[in-house]
Amino acid sequence: MRRREAIPDLVHAVGGDLQARLEEHPNPDYIDHVWITMEAGSPQRVTVAVNTLSRRNLLAGFDPRVRLGIRRGTWRHLPGRGVSPCRGFDYGDIETQGNVFFEHYERVALEELLLETTSRAILLEVWGAPYHHRVDPGIHQVHSRRASCAVSEDLRNLDGALQFFFFAEQTTELFLFKFCGQP
Repeated sequence: MRRREAIPDLVHAVGGDLQARLEEHPNPDYIDHVWITMEAGSPQRVTVAVNTLSRRNLLAGFDPRVRLGIRRGTWRHLPGRGVSPCRGFDYGDIETQGNVFFEHYERVALEELLLETTSRAILLEVWGAPYHHRVDPGIHQVHSRRASCAVSEDLRNLDGALQFFFFAEQTTELFLFKFCGQP
């Protein structure tokens, strides 16, 4: 009998040939993700599920909007494509390097921003949790994992994020996502 490999809590992925679309559901009230697919060097495209609303906060009576912080930078060399386990990713480390201003986004505005940004990017770097239940490879939990208004579990060093790479002036945009009540 084959021994089953442990699935990592956090993965790091880099891919190109980006495509983004809204989640599909017969009831528009259940649409709360943008799906970004990318070619990351494996036979199948990797799907990244990005929350555009917190259903948990909404159902618990809290502010369901996502807060987005964007850190802009530049690149000299593009990272290589691939998916690998990640030891950790923590917003606190990024925030100690400089202030990150988080702005509230309504679902539709965040959807539009993600679709537009993905269409301009040449490469995407992602940190998040691997899907454990999907046939195709996927990454979710692309946001802070600290306790929030509706979630008491306080996970550290398991945050998720998106970093877009652009040809124009060799720039990057690191997207950090937080929910109501997260520090």
